[in-house]
Parts: sequence; structure tokens; C-alpha cells
Amino acid sequence: MERMRRLWVNLFGGWFRLSRRFSPALLDEMAAAIAAGERTHLGEIRFAVESRLAPADVLGGLDAPTRARQLFAQLRVWDTEHNSGVLLYVLMAEHRIEVVADRGIAAEVLAEAWSAICARMRGCYAGGEWRAGSLAGIAAAVLLERHFPGDGKANPDELSDHPVLL
Repeated sequence: MERMRRLWVNLFGGWFRLSRRFSPALLDEMAAAIAAGERTHLGEIRFAVESRLAPADVLGGLDAPTRARQLFAQLRVWDTEHNSGVLLYVLMAEHRIEVVADRGIAAEVLAEAWSAICARMRGCYAGGEWRAGSLAGIAAAVLLERHFPGDGKANPDELSDHPVLL
């Protein structure tokens, strides 16, 4: 029954509003916020928004956590010098937000901290505040500042700061 509900929302949910909710101006603002945060810590943040999953994937059992881990690998978030990559993943059709942190960060930051960030983003998104929710997730970089502070030297940008729309 759950799989059929998920299929329904991936087929007919509000996924088609992707470009209205994540305008080019908002994407640029998000990229700037990611870049600004990365100047204060050694982490690397990627933000990916997917409108929906393909029907065959839903029927095959693909869920948001699994898809987030796939994208973590596909976008090479794991490929950072300090093992400090973080993927913020939003699946619009299912109203799901997942955070996948590389092993260096996962060893330092508890899952509950990421859950709190997801809850804050979800609350903003539910109220139609797409900008506020997205920037709140990016502002979670304060966790990276605490656990992976910058050393005052130039920190090379290992991953693109621009959000990915799928």
C-alpha cells in the first residue's frame, strides 16, 4: 500500500513546481551561502533537489535515503581531502529531506543534529518558505565550523557550490 502511495505522489504530486520553487536567483543565493560557509570550515556541502523518482524506481523499492546515498556517490561528495563532504538532498514529490555525511563528519556529528536540520527545513518548506528552508539547511554549516574549523589558510573548493536540480 505504501509503495502505491509513493508511486501516486511521484506521478501526480507537485514535483512540476521545481523551477518555480528553486528559481535561478535562489540557486545563485544558495551557491553564495555554501561558498561563504565553506570559507569558515574544511567541509564541502552539496545541495541536490530532485523533483520526483521514476515510477519504475519507486516500484523497484527505491526510497529517499537510498537515492540520497546514490547521489552522494554520483556527485562524488565522498571525494574530499578531509572526508568532510555533506549532501543535503530534497525529494520534492515525497516531501523528504535527507542528509548524507562522509565518514569524517559522521564520526563527529550525531545523526540527531542532522535530523534537527531536516526538521527545520521541512517546516519551512511546508509553509511555502523555500528560500528560508534551503538557507537554513545550508546554515547548518555551523556544525562543520565546530567540528572541522578552517585553519585560516585558503581552502580549495573541492566540490561545486551550485545546487543540483534533478
